[in-house]
Amino acid sequence: MAKTVVVLPAYNAAKTLEKTVRDIPREYVDEIILVDDYSRDDTLAVAEKMGLTVVRHYDNRGYGGNQKSCYTVALEHGADIVVMLHPDYQYDPKLIKFFVEFIRDGYFDVMLGSRIRSRREALDGGMPKYKYYFNRLLSLLENMVTGQNLSEWHTGMRAYKREVLERVDYRQLSDDFVFDSQMLFAIVKAGYRMGDIPVPVRYFADASSINFRRSLRYGLSTVWEAVKFIFKK
Repeated sequence: MAKTVVVLPAYNAAKTLEKTVRDIPREYVDEIILVDDYSRDDTLAVAEKMGLTVVRHYDNRGYGGNQKSCYTVALEHGADIVVMLHPDYQYDPKLIKFFVEFIRDGYFDVMLGSRIRSRREALDGGMPKYKYYFNRLLSLLENMVTGQNLSEWHTGMRAYKREVLERVDYRQLSDDFVFDSQMLFAIVKAGYRMGDIPVPVRYFADASSINFRRSLRYGLSTVWEAVKFIFKK
């Protein structure tokens, strides 16, 4: 049976961590690994109290740097399927079972959770308008240059088959937020199959979210990655 590991790239997630872990369907998951990126709150204490496998950074390595540790540790622990889930309770952990089944049964190598099923649902769920439109425009661009038809490229809920993480050199990617886009471009280049399913949008006060300035920087970095993909192709 395939070993499934959920990885939680955490930074100041103490207020939402327990709710997130509580909703993870344990019958589909063998281990939960939390990597704490030098949080300033009680994230570590909450994680240890819940009996999670905990890895601590003694400096802040950034969102991409955190994911790198997540995937490396998961592979070291023998994961066959790795589910990356933001521990801010913005994504519904109950849907993990579908991610696992699609990969385990051989339909896809990578699964993404899309918050963009419709504009009304996204905005009613609390997604800021500028984030919604940035997301739509960037995803359209990325689909056009790669030939994919994914409804969202910028999700914080993803699942990978072990082979994908072993073949794609994620350690050489950015330590910043653009890591997510770089990862998917690399996966497309390697020829792996990607699928997506809708996940409810859930924005609230304690959910993590980057501000407008960082969103703009992320968007410009993603456009640059798309340009590089075109020329490399």
